[in-house]
Amino acid sequence: MSFFELMQAAGSTSEVTVPASWGQGRAGFGGLAAALVYQAMQAKVPAGRPVRSLAITFVGPMLVDVPLSVEVEVLREGKAVSQVLGRAVQQGQVVTLVQGSFGAPRLSNVRVPALPAPALKALEDCAELPYMQGVTPEFTRHLAMRWAEGGMPFTANPAREMAGWVRLRAQADEAARPVDEAHLLALVDAWPPAVLAHLREPAPGSSLTWTIEFVQPTPMLTTLDWCQYRAQIEHACDGYGHIASALWTADGQLLAISRQTVTVFD
Repeated sequence: MSFFELMQAAGSTSEVTVPASWGQGRAGFGGLAAALVYQAMQAKVPAGRPVRSLAITFVGPMLVDVPLSVEVEVLREGKAVSQVLGRAVQQGQVVTLVQGSFGAPRLSNVRVPALPAPALKALEDCAELPYMQGVTPEFTRHLAMRWAEGGMPFTANPAREMAGWVRLRAQADEAARPVDEAHLLALVDAWPPAVLAHLREPAPGSSLTWTIEFVQPTPMLTTLDWCQYRAQIEHACDGYGHIASALWTADGQLLAISRQTVTVFD
C-alpha cells in the first residue's frame, strides 16, 4: 500500500494493517504511525481548524502485518481551538500516543517572519540514499533522501548537523498529489536520528518522544516536490539524544519545526 492509500484507510476506518514494506527493523516506520493517528484525529475536528502542533510518544513498536486500531477522543472544543487525543492500539496495547492542538486563524498585530532556510548544496549535487533490501530500512523504498550536510548513519562523523533534501519516492506512473501535514510527518521522520552518524558500527536507535509544529497556512506542495531538512544535535548522553530540526520548501518557506528525544542502544 502506498502512503496515500494508508492515509485514506485511516480516515475512513478504525482499523488499518501496515504492510511489511513500511517496516523499520523490528517495528513499523514511526512517521507513518504518527501520520495514521493524525489522519484519524483530523477527521474529528471542525473545518477551518488546521493542526498547529502535535506531541507524539512512541510507547512501543508498531508491528507490521498486524491489525492496528486508532482511537480518537476530543478533549475540548473551544471557540477557536480543539484539543484532541489519539491512540494507535495493537494487540490490546497502546503503541503510539498523540495529543494535538488544532486552531482557527485569529486577527493579530503580531507578525514575525521565519528565520531563513539553510543554504544547502544543490539537489543535483547531493548523493541519494538508495533503497537496498536487507540493508536500509524497508520504508525507505517509499521515500527519497539526498544528503547535503553531515554524515550518514554509522560513519563516525562527529558533526552536530544533518541536512539534505527529501520527498516521497515517485513511482513511474504516479501523478502528483497535494501534500498535507500527514505527508510532512513522514518527511520529517524519514531521516535517521542525527546521533547515529557518530557511531562506527550499526546499533539500534529510535524516537522516544516527538513534538512538531506546523506553519499555517501550509505552502502549496505536491508529492513530487523536494523539501529541505536540517537537524541539529543539541545534547546527547547516557543513550539519549536531543535533536531540533525543521523542514522547508525548496524555495525556503518554513513548513514545520520539530524536536525529538531519541534513544540509542550502542
